[in-house]
Amino acid sequence: MINKILSLSKELISIKSTPNNLKALEKSLEIAVSKLTGYAIERFENKGIKSVLVSNSKKRPKRFKIILNGHLDVIPGKDYQYVPKIIRDRLYGVGAMDMKANAACLITVFKEVAKKVKYPLGLQLVTDEETGGFNGTKYQIDKGVRADFVIAGETTNFKIVNKAKGILWVKISTRGKTAHAAYPWKGENAIWKMNKFLALLGKKYPIPDQEDWVTTVNLSKIETSNQTFNKIPDDCEVWLDIRYIPQETNTIVNHLKEMMPLGFKLDILEKEPALLVDENNQFIRMLQKTAGRITKKKVVLYGAQGSSDARHFTKMNCDGIEFGPIGGGIGSDKEWIDIPSLGIYFQILKNFLISI
Repeated sequence: MINKILSLSKELISIKSTPNNLKALEKSLEIAVSKLTGYAIERFENKGIKSVLVSNSKKRPKRFKIILNGHLDVIPGKDYQYVPKIIRDRLYGVGAMDMKANAACLITVFKEVAKKVKYPLGLQLVTDEETGGFNGTKYQIDKGVRADFVIAGETTNFKIVNKAKGILWVKISTRGKTAHAAYPWKGENAIWKMNKFLALLGKKYPIPDQEDWVTTVNLSKIETSNQTFNKIPDDCEVWLDIRYIPQETNTIVNHLKEMMPLGFKLDILEKEPALLVDENNQFIRMLQKTAGRITKKKVVLYGAQGSSDARHFTKMNCDGIEFGPIGGGIGSDKEWIDIPSLGIYFQILKNFLISI
């Protein structure tokens, strides 16, 4: 079984399925679909982005019991990284851990158990998770796809992600008064105004020294329309990428507004929900037990700093988590997945799905 998973993993890694390469995204999807003959395959497309939903029944049920969710798009890498390499027990390449090898496992385990289980089981393969999942997973949800429980096959080192931070993208702008730079008292510098606000923001949300379960703020961009040295800028805008913990879902925007001085403007570009699923969820407990028995280790729950497409389901009262094999170097020049863990991951999912 591991040879089949490795073969498909390497085939997928060799495709440059980056967000702007629609042909490669479609090719990776078609390769995956070619491995799923004999099953009901529903195709979706929104804004040129394609995805599929595979069912173990003749037509899509009103609600799946379980959906396995995987994405085939990747963060761009260097050309040589699209040639998969095996060094000792690791498979290296773009998307090795995020998440083409994982997707290969999901495809393989679906084929293994789909006709053995009596409940509605789905396999969701999308090509836009890295850009938010709005035209893949979310679009399918908008078209009525639902499940009792969703497993997003992200690499988690066999930990279960039952909570993840939400995403808030905002632009904050302010105005000043222009004047000649030789006479600063005659104007009002919009950048200095913004700097005072950013100082308050940094005090409220300091950058942690290490990974921590707190809200963080990244200053992504600061700009002004001023293009000359000898003029006081009368406008300034900043872009903020805020990753907020679930407890601040309903307060984070108000916190920003309370810190903003008079005359500042806030524009919300995106507000994606945080992920939070009760640790006593029956499927989480079953998965924890199954994984613990196979790995012979305690399987812990934890909160992820980043997000996944599982958040789109939890927004619709469909519980979802992230769970996957062992890997590292995400988005780097040396991204890898642990080969033995792929076999273990397959076995855990197989046993879990059959035990339901």
